Amino acid sequence: MAIYQSEYEKFREEMRIQHPDWESAQREGLNLLWNGKVDFAELKSYGEASERKKAYPYDVNFQKSA
Repeated sequence: MAIYQSEYEKFREEMRIQHPDWESAQREGLNLLWNGKVDFAELKSYGEASERKKAYPYDVNFQKSA
Protein backbone atom coordinates (compact mmCIF):
# COMPACT_ATOMS: atom_id res chain seq x y z
CA MET A 1 0.00 0.00 0.00
CA ALA A 2 1.45 3.35 -1.06
CA ILE A 3 1.54 6.25 1.37
CA TYR A 4 0.25 9.58 0.04
CA GLN A 5 2.83 12.37 -0.17
CA SER A 6 1.70 15.93 -0.87
CA GLU A 7 3.41 18.27 -3.33
CA TYR A 8 4.85 20.24 -0.41
CA GLU A 9 6.32 17.12 1.18
CA LYS A 10 7.88 16.15 -2.15
CA PHE A 11 9.33 19.65 -2.56
CA ARG A 12 10.71 19.66 0.97
CA GLU A 13 12.34 16.25 0.56
CA GLU A 14 13.86 17.34 -2.76
CA MET A 15 15.24 20.48 -1.09
CA ARG A 16 16.77 18.41 1.71
CA ILE A 17 18.57 16.26 -0.84
CA GLN A 18 19.79 19.22 -2.90
CA HIS A 19 20.72 21.41 0.10
CA PRO A 20 21.80 19.30 3.09
CA ASP A 21 22.65 22.41 5.15
CA TRP A 22 19.19 23.94 4.61
CA GLU A 23 17.59 22.48 7.75
CA SER A 24 20.43 23.58 10.04
CA ALA A 25 20.25 27.12 8.59
CA GLN A 26 16.49 27.15 9.26
CA ARG A 27 17.08 26.11 12.87
CA GLU A 28 19.78 28.75 13.29
CA GLY A 29 17.38 31.45 12.08
CA LEU A 30 14.69 30.16 14.42
CA ASN A 31 17.07 30.39 17.36
CA LEU A 32 18.00 33.98 16.47
CA LEU A 33 14.39 35.11 16.37
CA TRP A 34 12.55 33.08 18.99
CA ASN A 35 14.90 31.39 21.41
CA GLY A 36 16.57 34.48 22.87
CA LYS A 37 17.02 35.33 26.54
CA VAL A 38 14.40 37.56 28.14
CA ASP A 39 15.57 40.59 30.14
CA PHE A 40 12.90 40.73 32.83
CA ALA A 41 14.14 44.04 34.26
CA GLU A 42 13.69 45.71 30.88
CA LEU A 43 10.30 44.04 30.44
CA LYS A 44 9.23 45.37 33.85
CA SER A 45 10.32 48.91 32.94
CA TYR A 46 8.16 48.78 29.81
CA GLY A 47 5.20 47.78 31.95
CA GLU A 48 5.82 50.63 34.39
CA ALA A 49 6.03 53.34 31.71
CA SER A 50 4.11 56.48 32.68
CA GLU A 51 2.40 56.91 29.32
CA ARG A 52 0.48 53.96 27.97
CA LYS A 53 0.16 53.40 24.26
CA LYS A 54 -3.26 53.43 22.68
CA ALA A 55 -4.52 50.09 21.47
CA TYR A 56 -4.56 51.10 17.81
CA PRO A 57 -3.11 54.58 17.15
CA TYR A 58 -3.65 54.38 13.37
CA ASP A 59 -7.41 54.41 13.73
CA VAL A 60 -9.08 57.20 11.69
CA ASN A 61 -11.08 58.22 14.79
CA PHE A 62 -7.97 58.47 16.96
CA GLN A 63 -8.02 61.56 19.20
CA LYS A 64 -4.61 62.95 20.12
CA SER A 65 -4.20 63.90 23.78
CA ALA A 66 -3.63 67.62 24.41
